[in-house]
Amino acid sequence: MARNLLWVVVLIVVVSCLVWTLEASEGDADPLYKSCVDQCQKTGCVGDTCFHQCKFFSADGKANDGPWYMQEPLYLRWKQWDCQSDCQYECMMTREEERKRDGEKPTKYFGKWPLKHVYGIQEPVSAAFAALDLAIQFHGWVSYFILVYYHLPLQPNRKTYYEYNGLLHIYAIIVMNALFWSGVCHSRDVDLTQRLDYSSATVLAGYTLVLAVIRSFSIHDQSAKVMVTAPVLALVATHIIYLNFYNLDEGLHRKVIYGIGGVELVVWGLWSVLTSHPSKWKLRAFFVSCILTTCLRMLDFPPYKGYVDAHALWRAAGIPLSYLWWSFIRDDAVFRTTVLLKKSK
Repeated sequence: MARNLLWVVVLIVVVSCLVWTLEASEGDADPLYKSCVDQCQKTGCVGDTCFHQCKFFSADGKANDGPWYMQEPLYLRWKQWDCQSDCQYECMMTREEERKRDGEKPTKYFGKWPLKHVYGIQEPVSAAFAALDLAIQFHGWVSYFILVYYHLPLQPNRKTYYEYNGLLHIYAIIVMNALFWSGVCHSRDVDLTQRLDYSSATVLAGYTLVLAVIRSFSIHDQSAKVMVTAPVLALVATHIIYLNFYNLDEGLHRKVIYGIGGVELVVWGLWSVLTSHPSKWKLRAFFVSCILTTCLRMLDFPPYKGYVDAHALWRAAGIPLSYLWWSFIRDDAVFRTTVLLKKSK
């Protein structure tokens, strides 16, 4: 009873963590920053730094891009943004240096902390961790595939005994797609990459919720699966349509993802308390880790050395979490296959 009470307390922490939000001031409203951006777009320079993609104007008012031999080679231009984005970035970095010299704390610009670019990559640490997480997910999927098709018995029709096999293959594709677009968005956060990132993340959140319900309640009836999937699919489709065709609202998107994720964590948490699964400790460790990483994602602090922020730490924490998840799935496949083989005999 005491142990179950502990898990109930943990569930309460989940809900508390999911409603915790922090506010921060916006540096893009700073008059000095706005003046710097306006001046950069007119002259193409911030101090001694000039951008070849900005159009310079000669004394007679004509656009002058400079001679071809003064322009950067084509194979190096990939790291450049457009004139406005480069001006905003350089002015942001300049303004933050001024604030640091004056003893002021960093502030946000357009809702995000000022992060240093590396070869044009906007959030290099988060992008690297997203790529590494994608690699871990792929490795987990391949190891699961080898297990169920080459190390576990198969039915006479060459199908696996593990009844959730198809759901796991679909999950692998969805999660890797979401991580791919997340990494792209961390590299270049523009309107298109944001839409692809948000849409992929919404599909992943909805699908993992369906997977959690079906596996936790051992749902095998097709009509019951439809009853579980239909409302989640409707929510996911509505949210994606709203983001892409009405308003790309980051705040609303975050609330929807946190809401779906909170319900999913409750489902996994309750099952981890009630199940007699031989690898229930992995499920419980996964559940607790999800709580900690979710709370970590909601932390809000200036980036360390201009590179590592709370989102980057959340991305890093997701890497061992992905490994733990696929480890439990492999154990679950062995467990269910053993049970079904005994029943068939």
